[in-house]
Amino acid sequence: MTRWVALLVGMSCVAMARRGAAQGGVAGGKTGAGRVTGRVTLLEKDGRPSRDLGAAVVYLEATTPVARAVADVAINDKEFVPRVVVVPAGSTVRFLNHDPFDHNVFSASDANAFDLGTYGRGETRAWTFAGPGLTRVFCNIHPRMVMFVQVMSGRYFTQPAADGSFEIDDVPPGRYVLHVWHERSPQAARDVEVTAAGAAGIDLQLDARGFHWVPHKNKYGKDYPTNAGRERY
Repeated sequence: MTRWVALLVGMSCVAMARRGAAQGGVAGGKTGAGRVTGRVTLLEKDGRPSRDLGAAVVYLEATTPVARAVADVAINDKEFVPRVVVVPAGSTVRFLNHDPFDHNVFSASDANAFDLGTYGRGETRAWTFAGPGLTRVFCNIHPRMVMFVQVMSGRYFTQPAADGSFEIDDVPPGRYVLHVWHERSPQAARDVEVTAAGAAGIDLQLDARGFHWVPHKNKYGKDYPTNAGRERY
């Protein structure tokens, strides 16, 4: 039951991120605004299909007013669910511990460094992400726990569907830089011209063939204990 609760929480967060993009304009959409659509592909080793395209983040480089939000992240079986959250700057993320043991959620990212301390099952700690940019979030007790909070300065962002397709609504005509991020690939970008009819059929390609997992440091800037990863809890 706990895992299903966590998954439902994760799905609601992803939906919130997508609504953030879809509701970028005023009610009913902006006059003359268009829709940006396309598909993200991810090159994998040995040509394998990508199973986590929905964890990518697609956004237009633009600073625009956007309402703050609250997103929930579940901690379940030593995992953050969802693994990627996208929120406007000034939004709050709540970390709910469903595990029967303690966690210590923290980040050393420059724009949003924080330490929520150690807390147990059924407890929630929260942090408000003020600085735009990518924030990597870890647990100081369990080194394999990692998630990413993409903090946006504008409202034109989304996460793709499982097949990589994406759309960003209510984009005013103009020239933009369209970015795509994924944790296993270098970031990619391309120039896009949006007309009143929008911009369609944009292909964004990422490359995960050179990805390999690199251990991170704990909140003190030191290596985790050598038995980390084999801990009982």
